[in-house]
Amino acid sequence: MNDQLYQERIVALAKAKTGAGKLENPTKTVRRDNPLCGDRVIVDVKLDGEGRIAEIAHQVRGCLLCQASASALSAVAVGRDATGIAELRHDAERALGREPGETHEPFSAFAPVAAHKSRQDCVLLPLEALKDALA
Repeated sequence: MNDQLYQERIVALAKAKTGAGKLENPTKTVRRDNPLCGDRVIVDVKLDGEGRIAEIAHQVRGCLLCQASASALSAVAVGRDATGIAELRHDAERALGREPGETHEPFSAFAPVAAHKSRQDCVLLPLEALKDALA
């Protein structure tokens, strides 16, 4: 394990497993796969009448980065609509060095991944799945 990449904050997010599991009767379920590394994310969402996330759950079969990202996303997704999730995506992109600007919690934990371009898609996979679920 690369200590520079897998810092304590990332490990803590993965261990927290916030939102891990399945929802009963979700509004939408989406599966996204990363064919390059084999990560798989399944996201369940329940939406309220205004298109905001009322509940979210995820199942991750993948690396620690993907698990940590799904956990971080689940911690801040409830109450947001597609626009709010897009803002979170931009925050993750900033943490990865793909966009300029300040990064906020919880995605600031992923700043070490900026130096590992091949691993950045692992962080973004849960965000892609949730984007698809809200489309």
